[in-house]
Amino acid sequence: MVKQKASTSIIGVLIISLATILACASAAATAIECSTVTTLVSTCSSFISDGSPDPLPGTPCCDAMVSVNAIGDHRFVCRCMMGLITTNSPNATAIATLPGFCGVSLGFTIDPNTDCSL
Repeated sequence: MVKQKASTSIIGVLIISLATILACASAAATAIECSTVTTLVSTCSSFISDGSPDPLPGTPCCDAMVSVNAIGDHRFVCRCMMGLITTNSPNATAIATLPGFCGVSLGFTIDPNTDCSL
């Protein structure tokens, strides 16, 4: 009977350890993806800060927007983009127009009022 309690306790500890590892891995993946979105959008920095030249499909800026779209988790990308327009509020409009210039549909509108949980 003591042996059975010990193995039940070990299984419980293993389950809790596994849950903790998965939670940490998920948080790390999230941080990496948001920094990836930020890095990709920074490819468009001259347009974002100066308003010119307009990004065109096939340019590094638009290629970066295609890569942002390819991340796939649109809710997550939405939250990253909302963070970008919040931290770059003077340039929020330029950031918001990037997908349109590049012919990319991210599946959401880049606007401070966008609900990324939908």
